[in-house]
Amino acid sequence: MRLLHTSDWHLGRSFHRASLLDAQRAFLDHLVATAQERAVDAVLVAGDIYDRAVPSLAAVEMFDHALHRLAEGGITTVMISGNHDSARRLGVGSKLMGRAGVHLRTDPEECGTPVLLPDGEGHGEVAVYGVPYLEPSLVRHALGAGTGSHTAVLGAAMDRVRADLATRPPGTRSVVLAHAFVTGGEVSDSERDITVGGVASAPASVFDGVDYVALGHLHNCQTLTERVRYCGTPIAYSFSEAGHPKSMWLIDLGPGGEVTAERLHCPVPRPLARLRGSLEELLEDPAHERHTDSWVEATLTDAARPHEPMARLAERFPHTVSLVFAPEREETDDTRSYAVRLKGRTDRQIAEDFVGHVRPGRAAAPEERAMLGQALEAVRVAESEQDAPAAPSRTAPAARSAASGHRTGAEEAR
Repeated sequence: MRLLHTSDWHLGRSFHRASLLDAQRAFLDHLVATAQERAVDAVLVAGDIYDRAVPSLAAVEMFDHALHRLAEGGITTVMISGNHDSARRLGVGSKLMGRAGVHLRTDPEECGTPVLLPDGEGHGEVAVYGVPYLEPSLVRHALGAGTGSHTAVLGAAMDRVRADLATRPPGTRSVVLAHAFVTGGEVSDSERDITVGGVASAPASVFDGVDYVALGHLHNCQTLTERVRYCGTPIAYSFSEAGHPKSMWLIDLGPGGEVTAERLHCPVPRPLARLRGSLEELLEDPAHERHTDSWVEATLTDAARPHEPMARLAERFPHTVSLVFAPEREETDDTRSYAVRLKGRTDRQIAEDFVGHVRPGRAAAPEERAMLGQALEAVRVAESEQDAPAAPSRTAPAARSAASGHRTGAEEAR
């Protein structure tokens, strides 16, 4: 059984306000062509198909066109919703689409119902289970999870998978698609935070008992175990992904569940370059000539801010999209940039520090810390499932307002 594992398309996303629609169309063309040329039995898409819950018309049209081409080629597609997608919107018409070989798995309660792929070589069916992104506070009761953590809800979902698999004929091979942060994965700057109670990740052992796990959410391609892999995004969505080749996994699943993986690289719409130095160095150094056509993030080290640096950089590097100032002088707590001071701190820690800053000598009290945690959790839940109402809270209106303003500052810093 040959499978093509991809995820995190983020259709409709831009790169520092530069449109990526053409690059995303080119990737989908590449995906369809690869599936046909490599005689793929099924394409697995592990979530974050769109970049937002209500995608643009152009993004929806790209998605629709790609699915039509895969269906016309007789290639089965199995997809799950990610934390950027609206599971309800994405799942509309799923049963009807399933008749055409496009299987959308967006309902957490259906994670134990597999898509059965027939094996033309006579080795029995392959059961493909879709575990969409599980927002703990929204699904824990439906799944019967003991606690509201990512590990608990994923464990409950996998219990359903294993229970169904136990009813299948002996030797039935199994594949799970999941959108989650699994311990050991390397993060980048372009994933949306899914932290709950300070713990965002779940151990890879939660997936024990299946032959292959096709993961989505983290944007860099990586192998956690031979049977548990992230494919990453097909296109770079932040400069932290510079130097990380974008790819898909071509998985051959042998008769006994043996896994052979081949990494297939995706087309590069435009390379990324992170340049650092004084403005004059960046404008005059001939070594930078190879970056003329790259997307450029320029970090200027001039002691004083130069005049019109962006306009001058754009003359040499027309695709400069990010400008950072980092003067090379002795750094103290007072001279460090806001972004540097916040690096490595959680949203909750930043909010608590702010309380202590505006109220010198009086750090946030335990009940205030609890209120801040509730407010940040309410905002995060609302962002992850925009069409599902957040649970009401006596302190929600004022707390949510404060948390919303805080997140804006934190996001700008990042």
